[in-house]
Amino acid sequence: MFASLDPNLRAPIAIALGAIPGALCRYYLTVGLAKWLGENFPYGTMFVNLSGSFLMGFIITLALERALISPDLRLFLAVGFLGSYTTFSTYTLDNDLFLRSGNWGMGLFYSLGSLIFGVIGLELGSFLARKLF
Repeated sequence: MFASLDPNLRAPIAIALGAIPGALCRYYLTVGLAKWLGENFPYGTMFVNLSGSFLMGFIITLALERALISPDLRLFLAVGFLGSYTTFSTYTLDNDLFLRSGNWGMGLFYSLGSLIFGVIGLELGSFLARKLF
């Protein structure tokens, strides 16, 4: 049924359907990690950004290099789910809050840690997708 829809309708539907679970996963992970690890550091945002980078590398490699994921599923996962799951805008807000509070050390650690380990996560996800498929 979904395949018979006009491609101009399929893409936004796939993205919208992926965005709902992505946003909910981000929310519950962020809340859960704050309760578990405390609220003195944005553990949830950092975890979501790092795991999102890993998943993006994995999914895009399967879609573009291995052709194991259809374009509609790629839109659902990469644009819809991961687009609402990852939290770059929250990441920048968290950095700004560290800087405004004068906590430059934590801000630098958070900023560089997210960047460096995000790229590493993306590469690890891509590597794993190549090895498994």
